[in-house]
Amino acid sequence: MINRRQALAGLAATAALSTLPNRVSAAKNAESFKYALNMSTLRGHKLGFMKEIEVASKAGYHHVEIWINSLQDYLKGGGTVTDARKHLSDSGIVVEDAIGFAQWIVDDKDTRDKAVEQLRVEMGMLAEIGCKRIAAPPMGATKDAGLDLKKAAERYHTILDLGDKMGVVPQLELWGFSKNLSRLSELMYIAIESGHPSARVLMDVYHLYRGGSGLQQAAWVGKPYIEVFHVNDYPATPAQDVITDADRVYPGDGVGPMKELFTILRNPEKPVILSLEVFNPAYYAQDALLVAKTGLAKMKQATAGV
Repeated sequence: MINRRQALAGLAATAALSTLPNRVSAAKNAESFKYALNMSTLRGHKLGFMKEIEVASKAGYHHVEIWINSLQDYLKGGGTVTDARKHLSDSGIVVEDAIGFAQWIVDDKDTRDKAVEQLRVEMGMLAEIGCKRIAAPPMGATKDAGLDLKKAAERYHTILDLGDKMGVVPQLELWGFSKNLSRLSELMYIAIESGHPSARVLMDVYHLYRGGSGLQQAAWVGKPYIEVFHVNDYPATPAQDVITDADRVYPGDGVGPMKELFTILRNPEKPVILSLEVFNPAYYAQDALLVAKTGLAKMKQATAGV
């Protein structure tokens, strides 16, 4: 006869086994992804740098992407890099990337020279707070088509060399609405032709869709090139050729093939930083902490089982 204690032990073992798949799935996701908050998601709340970090921490994030001008405004207002670094440390937050807009890619040499100096200053500031990446979008080359991609690759090589010296990697960013670097093929041409081992690409659900490449093409990008990926989703309407930043929604709330994308991105050898980037005015009208928490929950839900 099985006594009561043995029966209870058997039930406990069965219950533990029943939860094992969920635990394995959660562990697999934890190994493959890190979840970050891009401060575009709170940009409409106008919180300021220190408050943005506070909200991210309270919402459960350990990683963020900042906007460089938010940090600059904080410093102009009397803040110090030392205080910013301490606030980040006390909050348990790592700044994984910064959003900047230097015109490093344009044809005009004087503008490029100023952009390189701008990047030098920004990279120095970021290095001081422990940030090792900065976005490098095609700023200044979005309206007129015909950018020479070979020259763009040489210009990317230049800022990659600068990044190596400063300890901050410029990530080549896709902009789907741009006349240049709107398609993944253009992005990868520049990254590969730069011939630089530090080259990295920064992709985005919205921009892949807006530019016409589609999310599935991310499978063609070598995993070493991907360290940060901007996460959001897109609704069925407006149409692909007219959709705007403001139409972005939480991952899983749109019609994008999110499970397929996250399966493509999953990289247990080096976790990809999934960074929530939305510019939705409906979210800006809500409490900032609620938006941050909702975004984190949506990202984890969208990657569950991947």
